[in-house]
Amino acid sequence: MFLWGTATASYQIEGAVAEDGRGRSVWDTFAHEPGKVKDGHTGDVACDHYHRWSEDVTLMAALGVNSYRFSISWPRILPSGHGAVNEAGLGFYDRLVDGLCAAGIVPAATLFHWDLPQALEDEGGWLNRDTASRMAEYAGIVAARLADRVPIWITLNEPFIHMVFGYALGTHAPGRTMFLDALPAAHHQLLGHGLAAQALRAHGAGQVLVTNNCTPVWAASGAEEDLRAAEAYDVLHNRLFNDPVLLGRYPDLSAFGLDAMPALRDGDLAAIAQPLDGLGINYYNPTRVRAPGDPGILPFEDAGVTGHPTTAFGWPVVPDGLRELLTGLKARYGEALPPVYVTENGCSQADEPGPDGVVDDQGRIAFLDGHIAAVAAAMAEGVDVRGYFVWSLLDNFEWAEGYNQRFGLVHVDYATQRRTPKASYHWLRERIAARATP
Repeated sequence: MFLWGTATASYQIEGAVAEDGRGRSVWDTFAHEPGKVKDGHTGDVACDHYHRWSEDVTLMAALGVNSYRFSISWPRILPSGHGAVNEAGLGFYDRLVDGLCAAGIVPAATLFHWDLPQALEDEGGWLNRDTASRMAEYAGIVAARLADRVPIWITLNEPFIHMVFGYALGTHAPGRTMFLDALPAAHHQLLGHGLAAQALRAHGAGQVLVTNNCTPVWAASGAEEDLRAAEAYDVLHNRLFNDPVLLGRYPDLSAFGLDAMPALRDGDLAAIAQPLDGLGINYYNPTRVRAPGDPGILPFEDAGVTGHPTTAFGWPVVPDGLRELLTGLKARYGEALPPVYVTENGCSQADEPGPDGVVDDQGRIAFLDGHIAAVAAAMAEGVDVRGYFVWSLLDNFEWAEGYNQRFGLVHVDYATQRRTPKASYHWLRERIAARATP
C-alpha cells in the first residue's frame, strides 16, 4: 500500500506546554529568550492540537490520507529526560493513536523532532554521549506502550538541520554557535538513532526508519574549485547522515581538515548501521554552491539557486530536484538503499482567507502537483518509493520564523484556532481519491 500522508511535529502544533506534567524542552527555553524567534512568538499554544486532536483527525480522514506522521514530545513522556515516566503524556498519545486507527489512518511516529528535554540540554544535550543512551530508554518506554498500534517508527528528524541550526549557527534551539565543533552533535544523534532502533525492535516495533533532510547539490560552474566545493557540501549535508546508517561508515572529511569523525568510538558505527525498513527523505529545494571567496573554516559558500519561482520563505521551487535526489540515492547506494518514504515536502505561502472565506493557495497546488509528478518519475526510473507526506497538515509554529510562515493544507486562525481547509486540501483529496500511487 502506498502511503499518502501529512506530517506535523509536537512543539509546532501541540501547545499545552505546561499541562499534565510535561517538562520543558529546549524550544520552550529558546522561544522565550528575547530576539530568538520572530515577533516574540512561542509554541505555548501553537495550534492547540493537544486539546483539538480529534478535530484534526477528522480533517485527515476527510482529506483521505491513509497515514499520519506525527512526533512524540520527549519532555511530555519524560519531563526530566529520563527517570520517572509521565503517565498523562503517554495517555495523550494513546488517545491520538486510537483515534487514528479508528479512522483507518496508519500512525507513523517520530521520536525526536528537535524538542529535547531542557534537563538533558543542561547536561550537555547532543554534545553529551549519554543523550544517545537516554534516547534509547525513551524509545523503549514509548514503544512498550504504542508499538501494538503504531507500525511505522522514525527515530530522528533531520539531524543535519538540528546540528547546523541548533549547535553550529545558533538560529534554532538550543542556540549554540560552535561551527564545526558541533559535529559531535551529529554523531551522538546518529548513535541515538541506532540505540533507539534496537530498543524499538526489542519492544515489538514494526518498521524502523530515520528521516534525513537531503538536497541535490549543484556546482556553480564546471571549474574544478567549484566542483570540489559542491562535493564538500554534499558530504556535510547528505553523506554525513546517510553513509553511516546505510554503509556503516562516515565519508571522507578531509575537506574539513578532519581525519575522522569527532567523538567516534569503537563499536559506534555498528550500532548506528542497524538494518532499516525504510529511509525517510525530506526535500524542499536544491542547493547551489561555489568555492569560497575568502579562505575560512568551510570549503564552500552558497551561490543561490536562481531562475525558479520561490516560496514565501524565499526557497526555490524545483520539483525535478526531488526526482534527481531520489534517483541519485539509488545510484549511490544501490542495494544498500531500503524503500524510501518522502516524509516531508511542502511550501510556505502568505495564505489568508479571501472575502468569501476561501483560502485559494494555487501556488501550493502547483508545488504539490510538480513534486508528486517528480516522485512518479523517480518510481518509473526504479526507485522504490512507498509513501509521500505533505508538510504540513496545519499552519503551525515555524521555528525561528514563529507564525510568519504558513505551510499547512489547513489554515489556522491562531486567535480563534479556527481551521479552514485551503484549496490545496480539496485538490489533494481529489488527487488521492483518483489513484493509489503517484
